[in-house]
Amino acid sequence: MPLLEVRDLVKHFPVKKGLFSRTVAHVRAVDGVSFGIEEGRTLGLVGESGCGKTTVGRSLLRLIEPTSGEVGFQGENVLRMRGGRLRAVRRHMQIIFQDPYSSLNPRMTVGAIVEEGMKIHGLGSRSERVAKVKALLAKVGLMEEHINRYPHEFSGGQRQRIGIARALAVEPRFIVCDEAVSALDVSIQAQVVNLLMDLKREYGLSYLFISHDLSVVEHISDDVSVMYLGEIVETAPKEEMFKNPLHPYTQALLSAVPQPDPERKRQRILLPGDVPSPVNPPSGCRFHPRCPQAMPECQIKVPPAYDMGGGHVVRCLLYDPVEVAKRKGRLTDTVTSGYLPPGVVEKAVAEKARERKSDVPRTQLEEVEGESAPDPALDRGTTRHETRGPTPGEGWPQPPGGAAPTGQVERKLPSSEEMDAAVARVFGEGAPEETPPPAKLGELPSMYKQDQMVWNLDDPPTTETPTPIVLHPPVLPGEVAKEEEKKEEEEKPRLAGDEPPAKLPDWME
Repeated sequence: MPLLEVRDLVKHFPVKKGLFSRTVAHVRAVDGVSFGIEEGRTLGLVGESGCGKTTVGRSLLRLIEPTSGEVGFQGENVLRMRGGRLRAVRRHMQIIFQDPYSSLNPRMTVGAIVEEGMKIHGLGSRSERVAKVKALLAKVGLMEEHINRYPHEFSGGQRQRIGIARALAVEPRFIVCDEAVSALDVSIQAQVVNLLMDLKREYGLSYLFISHDLSVVEHISDDVSVMYLGEIVETAPKEEMFKNPLHPYTQALLSAVPQPDPERKRQRILLPGDVPSPVNPPSGCRFHPRCPQAMPECQIKVPPAYDMGGGHVVRCLLYDPVEVAKRKGRLTDTVTSGYLPPGVVEKAVAEKARERKSDVPRTQLEEVEGESAPDPALDRGTTRHETRGPTPGEGWPQPPGGAAPTGQVERKLPSSEEMDAAVARVFGEGAPEETPPPAKLGELPSMYKQDQMVWNLDDPPTTETPTPIVLHPPVLPGEVAKEEEKKEEEEKPRLAGDEPPAKLPDWME
């Protein structure tokens, strides 16, 4: 059984407005978080700022009362405890706060700060507590004479060591490290992280290490959980997480980790847009507005947790068995779907070559692939280049009206008699007796209609289809003279009395 087990932890903060402070919305800081921490192990909780990491840590200790869920510690639900039982359990669940400046009382000495927890839980006598405080200060790298100093006399790293000593004073079994090294310099960070690891081995502690620095998490954690907008999207052992991240958000986070080797290049994944508001999170998968691999289903379906084996759990529809089967089945349905991802044709050709020549050594695989022909069922082209079969038109889709006619293409221009008949029908000059009825307005003559032409869809489309010729009637010389006189009359300047009389209104008539 895990030392700490969290199930469906929820924390919503109400948003109140108006004169009577009515609740108009809720900030969904934590929305259904579940995880477990074994005894003596460290779980690293990472994510962007504002994703709800600190709220999770404080809700476990009931420094913030959760909205719903269960927090099991040693088999008991902490959220149902009251009074003395809750105080006894809190002795074994401590926290190291993020800000080493505001987390220490400036009016209390270092000795009083570290001793306060022991006094509340009634541990030892006065002399025993003082001796233990001095031992803890030495354990975290401070001196005994610091016991009578005040917090403002110490640096940030020394204050964080005081916070660690305060958490260790009551002999806990589980500690929440809430950004315990984020406010420290890099050299001081290394000292504090190494101190936490030494204390973990010496006292058998379990940590929930909350941080946004993946380099520190990789150094101190045994397991890693990635959080986004109030939800945990992926959980895995440390080695598996950093070697084989599955969720697109995890891949983007790991691509942003700085590399100490300047010659080692890593392709950066840039996520578009900003983090959505936790007041109104997106429907379906909360990461789909920024996901580079989003599918239409991601906007509707909330992804459940998929167990990928070895303790690796991911919440992404890319690993849904049904969706995976659909993507694998696209190879046999490309003619109807009209979609082929890059490289599919080449991969299918190689697989068919292996089936036909399975006894050929792998060193000759390139020759085998070069000798094989593309599969007609896959001969639809890719997004990178067009791929056609050995026969022109092979693999082309059938028209919706039925099977395409076969045979040679008959392309025939209209004869001179047919052209004369068309001119006669247009201008009405001696139309022959046996002529087809004239075409309607906006309609081609019957000789150009598609149903009377022979099309061969076995060949690719060309531009050799005859184009109808439209003849305009000639303009007579008399009509040209009339148009010129009319134009001159309009352009002739008018005198003051030549204007046409204005029309009288109806009521004056």
